[in-house]
Amino acid sequence: MFNNKEIIFVSYGEVLFDVFKNKKQIGGAPLNLALRISSFGFPVSMISGVGDDEDGKAILNYIAKKGLNTDGIFNSDRYKTGLVNVHINERGSASYNIEYPSAWDKIETNNIINHMIEEADVFLYGSLVCRDNVSKNTLLEILRNQHLYKVFDVNLRKPHYTMEILKSLMHHADFIKFNDEELKEISENLGSTSKSIEENMIFISKLTNTKSLCVTKGKHGSVLLWKEIFYYNSGFSIEVIDTVGAGDSFLAALISKLLSNDNPQEAIDFGSAIGSMVASCEGANPEFSVKDIESFLSAHRC
Repeated sequence: MFNNKEIIFVSYGEVLFDVFKNKKQIGGAPLNLALRISSFGFPVSMISGVGDDEDGKAILNYIAKKGLNTDGIFNSDRYKTGLVNVHINERGSASYNIEYPSAWDKIETNNIINHMIEEADVFLYGSLVCRDNVSKNTLLEILRNQHLYKVFDVNLRKPHYTMEILKSLMHHADFIKFNDEELKEISENLGSTSKSIEENMIFISKLTNTKSLCVTKGKHGSVLLWKEIFYYNSGFSIEVIDTVGAGDSFLAALISKLLSNDNPQEAIDFGSAIGSMVASCEGANPEFSVKDIESFLSAHRC
């Protein structure tokens, strides 16, 4: 799609600490996306906010060491660095209590951010950042840029969304990623009576004029709609430790592969592999090389 040019990514939204029972780890879906894309060798910038506190300093140091551009992360002396209390149930699934307000709720546009957007090819965003009008309005301003390829990671977190804002965010998108529960909830609220994932993907595609969509189905794999053709991965047999960040790594791998080599089946297989690998580890950002992912794929094709 980008004719072999170096693709420049910008990710917008929350950077924070996920607080588990016995530890805390750096996370936030937009940051997880950015970190995984950067690990594949693409230039990535992050737009967000942290507090003028020890957590904020730790996040900035961590991100810089990972090679991300942190110029778009402002430092707030009014709001704290974000914290999310994460509960993992017996199946490895996570639930979240997200502290408000946090610095990433108050992202305002500036010349640095404007320059990042002008230079970018792909813009990654989610719905959680719209829980506060300041960050929401900045996002909507960025989404008016016509040159960007816009990737919307739905990432619903109750009670931090409305159907009105979700519709607006979907209409701006070139690519939308859901999990199966998110697709079902949104499709039903927008008037679909179908129980079929594929039919609801087509329903959303027509309603929002978004040509490309993907849906993850947990251990049952994923479905991709790309250039009016469906592609599938049926998932991999793994022992789930926790699912935090698995969908983020899936999307990062999928979209970077799709936009750089336009091989949809290879992209969904690659994304599903890294998603499974992350779910088999603790935390959102375990380190894996491309060679590790290819080895996992080879082992699971035998």
